[in-house]
Amino acid sequence: MRDEKRRACAVCGGPMARPSRGRPPVYCSRSCQARAYRRRRQPLPEPGTPPVPRPTEVRARQRRRIAEAVWRIAAQQGLDAASMRGIAAEARVSLRVVQYHFDSKQALLVDALRLLHEENERLAQGRIRYDMTEPCALLRAVLDEFLPLDEQRAFALRVFTAYYARSLTDPELATVFLAAEQPLERLVADVIGVGEAAGLTTPGIDRTYEADLLVSGAVGLGLDVLHERRSLADVRTVLDYHLTRIFPTETPSPGPGQRRPAAERRH
Repeated sequence: MRDEKRRACAVCGGPMARPSRGRPPVYCSRSCQARAYRRRRQPLPEPGTPPVPRPTEVRARQRRRIAEAVWRIAAQQGLDAASMRGIAAEARVSLRVVQYHFDSKQALLVDALRLLHEENERLAQGRIRYDMTEPCALLRAVLDEFLPLDEQRAFALRVFTAYYARSLTDPELATVFLAAEQPLERLVADVIGVGEAAGLTTPGIDRTYEADLLVSGAVGLGLDVLHERRSLADVRTVLDYHLTRIFPTETPSPGPGQRRPAAERRH
């Protein structure tokens, strides 16, 4: 019996057996034949035309658009004002589109929070220019991410505050918002630990306690700036005071309009 030669389908690339008689098939199935027919009916794109987004890309963009609507409502009115209809109106899509992407309001709120975390992390990585070879400068840059130094960080801080308020009465959301492993505190503690290993920190400090104080303090001071209870310059002076206490030989330089620590002004 003669061995059959294999060839590929013109659409899906799947293998096909060459028949013993007649013309060899071009498609492996009627489905592939129909796809090829539809392609021939569609006009070819003009040169330079961007490729048509794949369905998965369109879905991701729509979910992001809906999540951004949640952020805006949370920042301006709080999460209690974020109804499914209100979110749809803010995103300028139909309620059916929102319900297609998210089974419930709770799922939407959780996913919007996750996307905000990812967005903040991406932007922070682009802003922070230091690494573990400069632990004090790196720590200062990390703490700056908790402060409303620009519109994006001020907006994110307002959204996170709205989520925090909601998490106090929503146990399910609290489990998502308040990560048990405390990654921010752990990161700050690791940076202090690198400085400690290099002999740059004050002897006898506890890096875990210092990290808890710095993260909580930076977030609280950032909220004070939003409420206009403190200026950014004063807040950064307070943080620099604590950084100098941890890294006595690595005094951070004051930012624009920032006062020097009181200990330095006395000398």
